[in-house]
Amino acid sequence: MQEENSKFYEDGQYDLAIDPDVLAEELAAEVEGDPLDEIDLDTLDSDRVRVATECEMGLKWLQQGHEERLQGLRVFCEHRDPRALPLLIPLLSEPCPVERMSAVYALGRNPSPSAVKILLELLQTDGNAYVRKAAAWSLGNYSNAPVMGPLVKALRNDVAAVRLWAASSLAEVGSNASADANVIAPELLLSLQIDQEPIVRSNCIWALGRLYDFLSEELKNELVDLFISILLNDLEPSVRYECKISLEQIDNPSVQDRLKSLVDQGFLT
Repeated sequence: MQEENSKFYEDGQYDLAIDPDVLAEELAAEVEGDPLDEIDLDTLDSDRVRVATECEMGLKWLQQGHEERLQGLRVFCEHRDPRALPLLIPLLSEPCPVERMSAVYALGRNPSPSAVKILLELLQTDGNAYVRKAAAWSLGNYSNAPVMGPLVKALRNDVAAVRLWAASSLAEVGSNASADANVIAPELLLSLQIDQEPIVRSNCIWALGRLYDFLSEELKNELVDLFISILLNDLEPSVRYECKISLEQIDNPSVQDRLKSLVDQGFLT
C-alpha cells in the first residue's frame, strides 16, 4: 500500500495530525517481525522510559477538557497501554467527530473486546466519513470478532476512503482462516474489477496478495488471471505497479513463468 500524509478536519478548520497510514505501516511491520529485536538495549531502555512518561501524561489528558483529550488521544494512537481502555471507550460517543475518530484509531492501536460493538455501529451508521474510515481501519485489528460482514458491506457501498481501508482490514480478517479468506476473496476480486478509484483497486490487489496462500486452487487461478489482465490493461500506472509487485511475490513457478513470458514478448518491461 502506498504511504500518504493524512489530515483530518472538523468543520473544515481544525487540523489533527493523526496519520492512519503510519499506524498501518507499524502493524504491517509487526506481522513481519518485531523491530524492537533490532534495537540495542540502551536505546530500548530509553524508549521505555519515554513511552512510560508519555502514557502517564496521556492518561491525565484523557480525563481533562477537549484540547487535552485530543493530546491524550494522540499518545494512544501511537502507544499501547491497557490502562487507557476505560478512558478511550466512552470517547467513541463524543459529539465531536475529531474526538470520535481519534478514539477509534486509538482503539485500533489498543484493541479491546468491549469496543467491538460500538466500532461496528460507527462503521455502519456514523454520519462522518472520517469516523467510518477510522472504524474500517481499526476493525482490522479485531479479526477474531464478527467483523467480516460489516467490512464487506463497507467495501461494497461506502465512500472511497472507507472502501480502501475495508479492503485492507478484510485481508487481516482473512489471514486468520482459509474459510474466511475464501469468502472474502470473491468480494475483493469483484471490487477490483468494478471500483472506479485507483487507490481502492490497489488496496484490493494488496489484500488479495496477502490472502493468496489461503485460497482454493480455483480462486488462486482466478486471482492470477485477473491480475495479469489488470497488469496489461488497467489505465492507472499505480494499479499496474501494485499488480506487478503482488504477482512477483507469489511463490508459484507457473505464475513466475507467465510473468517472464510477458516480459520476453515485450508486454512488460
